[in-house]
Amino acid sequence: MSGGLFDIPSDLQNTYWGLVGLHLREALIPVVVGLVVALPIAQLCVRLRWLYPPVLWVTTILYAIPSLAFFVVLIDYTGQTETTVMIPLGVYSLVVFVPAIVDGVRSVPQETLDAATAMGLGPVRRYFQVQLPIAAPAIIAGLRVATVSSISLVSVGMLIGNQGGLGNLLNDGMIYHQPRLIWLSVVGTAVLAILADALLVLLRVLVTPWMPRGNRRSRPVDEPEPMQAALEDAVR
Repeated sequence: MSGGLFDIPSDLQNTYWGLVGLHLREALIPVVVGLVVALPIAQLCVRLRWLYPPVLWVTTILYAIPSLAFFVVLIDYTGQTETTVMIPLGVYSLVVFVPAIVDGVRSVPQETLDAATAMGLGPVRRYFQVQLPIAAPAIIAGLRVATVSSISLVSVGMLIGNQGGLGNLLNDGMIYHQPRLIWLSVVGTAVLAILADALLVLLRVLVTPWMPRGNRRSRPVDEPEPMQAALEDAVR
């Protein structure tokens, strides 16, 4: 191993940028899967209010399980693979997504739902074309928390056979007494989390143009309210 900043020990069988790609893959796939799974669960919780407390209780209990214990249970079934790292991360994301989606959807005024129904929108179209767009700020806020959390937790995968992305550098840094590798791991993970969060902030700006940006400005008389705009888009 030479002394270059981004030189990686040969036992990792990867380059630095390869580890960055592995880290992002293991962090972002569980978040996407968690969001897809949380959408129908949250809708059930909105329609069946009695279901929300037990669902929230179950997701909280699952979140409380240490990731290492999760890995030990899964290794017998999925081996020392990326899947073993990603399954717990996907499960952990539910404790963020379910409340975010439920609270966001419940914040939609009843008169807006009544207007959507009067325009001929069924429950499914109303959910995806009216409720979710209006709840987008709350959902993206949950997405930011889940994404940053997932990026940080991927490093624990170093304990099950170099499946921790940039966390593998942390492990090798301690083994070989190389502070450079430790800094590459810590700083690299922090930079990925910051960049991912910044991109999600930009996404929120793009998908919620009605949200205030900096100094609040008065809305022109002919500019539609957010609820009205969502309904007009839904029936097009």
